[in-house]
Amino acid sequence: MARPRRIVLVRHGESMGNADDTVYEREPDHALALTEKGRRQAEETGRHLRELFGGERVSVYVSPYRRTHETLQEFRLDPALVRVREEPRLREQDWGNWQDREDVRLQKAYRDAYGHFFYRFAQGESGADVYDRVGGFLESLFRSFEAPDHPPNVLIVTHGLAMRLFCMRWFHWTVTEFESLANPGNGETRMLVLGENGKYTLDRPFDRWK
Repeated sequence: MARPRRIVLVRHGESMGNADDTVYEREPDHALALTEKGRRQAEETGRHLRELFGGERVSVYVSPYRRTHETLQEFRLDPALVRVREEPRLREQDWGNWQDREDVRLQKAYRDAYGHFFYRFAQGESGADVYDRVGGFLESLFRSFEAPDHPPNVLIVTHGLAMRLFCMRWFHWTVTEFESLANPGNGETRMLVLGENGKYTLDRPFDRWK
């Protein structure tokens, strides 16, 4: 099994929805583009990633959302060194189709009281639902490591909740531990690094809710 030395998780840059939540009333979530600030965030992250990977090959998985694809484009990775696969299981948590801002704000308050992992949005998913599909992706990822020529790097361009749930599943965190953690900022990374003992460690922790 050719396990990668690094598995890098990246949250997309700032999107139109991050900057103005009224846009969800007019545009589908999956179609929201990056803002100019979001493009700059992605460019900066891309510089760090190019230095990190050097001339090594990278297996890339990207959520099908527009903002994640645009984030990946801004990384400007060498196309000769990357293999890119769109992965729908890495998509954002579904909050419903056309979203009424006040209704979403009310449901977020319910979620905060009920728990982020178990609360299911009225027309969408719970954190537990996203956990299940991220877990399915992880099983596929493990099978890909069986290829003897698997690249030494994996890059996953996704969303904040998916990043936390990926690590929850990987490191066997409890629901209580997950609930205490905050999403990374736009354009932020977390990296799983393979140690000499054959185990992965997280390069830095997630922030905790204040």
